[in-house]
Amino acid sequence: MSLPAEFHEIAKRVNNWGRWGAEDEIGTLNLITDDVVRTAATTVRTGRRVPLALPLKEDGVQTGLIPGRVNPLHSMVQINQELFGPGTVATSDDAVTMGLQAATHWDALTHASHSGMIYNGRPADTITPHTRARFSGIDKARHVVSRGVLLDVARARGVDRLAGGHAVTPEDLEAAEELARTPVRAGDIVLVRTGQIQTYLAGDRHAYGYPSPGLSVRTPEWFHARDVAAVANDTLTFEIFPPENENLWLPVHALHLVEMGMLQGQNWNLEELSTACAEEERYAFLLSAMPEPFVGGTGTPVAPVAIF
Repeated sequence: MSLPAEFHEIAKRVNNWGRWGAEDEIGTLNLITDDVVRTAATTVRTGRRVPLALPLKEDGVQTGLIPGRVNPLHSMVQINQELFGPGTVATSDDAVTMGLQAATHWDALTHASHSGMIYNGRPADTITPHTRARFSGIDKARHVVSRGVLLDVARARGVDRLAGGHAVTPEDLEAAEELARTPVRAGDIVLVRTGQIQTYLAGDRHAYGYPSPGLSVRTPEWFHARDVAAVANDTLTFEIFPPENENLWLPVHALHLVEMGMLQGQNWNLEELSTACAEEERYAFLLSAMPEPFVGGTGTPVAPVAIF
């Protein structure tokens, strides 16, 4: 089934192919300039730090809904082993097998494709079992540090958590922007709080994944107009699930990653950050969200930290 005309019309309006040259592989991360980072550093006043990652554990957010995306399988490969003989210093080592998008993560630009294409007009078949993502792998996103802005949609709407069928709209984003009293500007990393992760933190992994609030297909144009560098939220699927249009699955993924070249993140724990922003009475902060540089990876775990 081909994508509907509505999707292609939005895609034309948000398309960034060629904007930073034919060889570009990082998309909207180009908007995080030295000046943007210097300005972001001025948001640090108290040194308060808020971690945004979920723990990596075997009973994590994955339930089998997404094939192959397994929670971390953590095993010990050495335990107090005296490698250099009896009485020498002993060491312990461990190993892990996991989906790179298992918990708190960034999606690389190659995580989605449509119509046989990935970001900047490259063929989707440049992703192979052997070369992995030949272009725009997550290792190309070498520095993801900028001003972060929390758009606390749930708080702006006066609820702890948005309902499962709530599609976050541009109007929702603007209400949260008004609450924050902080206009989103070029090079910002926007974090959108729905409150959905509360269901996972309460122990209901299945309710966390489905049904879930998330971004509407109308929101990519909002982020594009403001030249946002990256977006993350506190849900499993990022966009509303099930989708707004039953014949259009993962359109926001395709618009962000393929058309705009914009990283998107899922499973970010924004609960403590929501409290901190309300207490600090400011919703902008320095955000460090460095990807693990898996060469050719289509995603990566990340342990973001907001610094006030």
